[in-house]
Amino acid sequence: MDALYTAVATATHGRDGRAVTSDGKLDLGLSAPVELGGNGEGTNPEQLFAAGYAACFGSALGLVGRAAKVDVSEAAVTAEVGIGKHGEGFALAVTLRVELPDAVDQETGRKLVEQAHQVCPYSNATRGNIPVELVIE
Repeated sequence: MDALYTAVATATHGRDGRAVTSDGKLDLGLSAPVELGGNGEGTNPEQLFAAGYAACFGSALGLVGRAAKVDVSEAAVTAEVGIGKHGEGFALAVTLRVELPDAVDQETGRKLVEQAHQVCPYSNATRGNIPVELVIE
């Protein structure tokens, strides 16, 4: 693959540190969520992953919608990223909740969401690695 863009971010001190992008546009404190024993005062990696996946999937949905001449510009995507024990380590699971405009019928909406799941780079990266559930609301 020839990269069209490369994002660069550096994190220090793991979940209790700081994450900064190379351009300085993102600079935030990190902390583990209370559920994982942290103080929950900062952002955690699962939140960052959820935000990125939701935004990327929304863009993929827009792309396939435009190709199908279906207006999904008012769609909203919510990504729920769960983390849990997996053997000796941890694993992730994702639920993508897609709220489509009322004008999009259920069959068309399902088709577009499934096509977006084939186009989205996050979906392609996670496919076969973690469970991703698609929910149309």
